[in-house]
Amino acid sequence: MGAADKAENTADKLKGQAKETAGKATGNKRLQAEGKADQAKGDVKQAGEHAKDAIKH
Repeated sequence: MGAADKAENTADKLKGQAKETAGKATGNKRLQAEGKADQAKGDVKQAGEHAKDAIKH
């Protein structure tokens, strides 16, 4: 996994955590859901990168 990919995945997860926290603080269920989705997106992308790395080695 390249450094740029890792940074992008981490950014997705952090963005998701911030959205989820903001949604909880304001009672905005839609924002909470978006945050959870962003976190999941980062996790899935990271898992895909790990799988690609495992195949290469």
